[in-house]
Amino acid sequence: MKLALPLGLVVLGAFVVGTVAVADQVFDISTDLDSVRKQNDVPALVGATVTSRGLEAIGAAGVRKLGAPDKVTVTDQFHLGSDTKAMTATLLAIFVEQGKLSWKDPLEKLLPDLKSTMNSAYRQVTLEQLLAHRAGLSDATAPKGVSLLQLRQWSGSLPEQRRRYAAAVLSEAPVNRPGSTFLYSNRSYIIAGAIAERIGNDSWENLMTARLFKPLHMDSCGFGAPGTPGQIDQPWQHLVTGPLRTPLPPGPLADNPPLVGPAGTVHCSIGDWAKFAQAHLRGEKGESGGILTPETFRYLHTPIMGGTYAFGWILVNRPWGGGRVLTHAGSNTMSFAVIWLAPVKDFAVLVATNQGGEAAAKACDDAATALIRKHVGAASE
Repeated sequence: MKLALPLGLVVLGAFVVGTVAVADQVFDISTDLDSVRKQNDVPALVGATVTSRGLEAIGAAGVRKLGAPDKVTVTDQFHLGSDTKAMTATLLAIFVEQGKLSWKDPLEKLLPDLKSTMNSAYRQVTLEQLLAHRAGLSDATAPKGVSLLQLRQWSGSLPEQRRRYAAAVLSEAPVNRPGSTFLYSNRSYIIAGAIAERIGNDSWENLMTARLFKPLHMDSCGFGAPGTPGQIDQPWQHLVTGPLRTPLPPGPLADNPPLVGPAGTVHCSIGDWAKFAQAHLRGEKGESGGILTPETFRYLHTPIMGGTYAFGWILVNRPWGGGRVLTHAGSNTMSFAVIWLAPVKDFAVLVATNQGGEAAAKACDDAATALIRKHVGAASE
């Protein structure tokens, strides 16, 4: 599909990363996103393009809730799902740079209080293997014999719940030899969150806010379903069941259990998410990105033991990106978000919608393709 994107200029206010302010004029792509939204019949669609210098284009189209008149805006918060993983890996990288742990540290050192109950096969699994989905952990999110509904009922603080979770899943036998095989697993990142909590002596949520979101001025970031219960002040998520689409009010049942957070519960505005992408692009260009050294950013973008998965990023080759491109998609089944990062071209595109399912994925892909074509010319499929 080929879309023309005639971008009109709009002033949206200063866009800040760390202490670096960039141009406060960006292009409005709302009309073009609305075209893609209508073709795919999703409630709302937001998108942005960004370079290492700052925001290039941004837009929002559609409604916060089907059947309600409230329009989405570029400051509305959308759920990122598993695109949270790159953020969790970035948080751990901050601790690595501070010397509080290393990529090669084994789980028996990172979680010493669990060593006695940990399956012996996991004791030498390293932090980098964990974040690269090579720990031998199952791809089932909940521990054996526990449902996601039961996880919601666990008591205690979130750090206490995550420690209990780590103890449970690490007591199980691995599904393949640790370190040998890639198997995408939410478990890996939930355990990584528990490690961050032990190292940082605070909840993963507080650590993310203090160490990542605040330094990057990602002020809209939060966790779980966005919005206030009983109001339509943020986009409602939509669950697709056959031909039915059900708007879900904000609340505990509109997302995964909170303890799953490090694997995928962040929400934020598309502009704030773009700041995260900008930081990673700056790192690729040899700049600090405001939070990490260029060397660490590049490490986060490099798979271990070959393969295509780095630390919250999937590596692919795309001619429009000059070769090496990083991507990831996220969904809690009620929303969908996708990011493409092209370091060689110094360009990233981000798109999100407040609906889950195949149509949502296609809408985000179509919008990303259109924005890529506008930025770098005809994209190679």
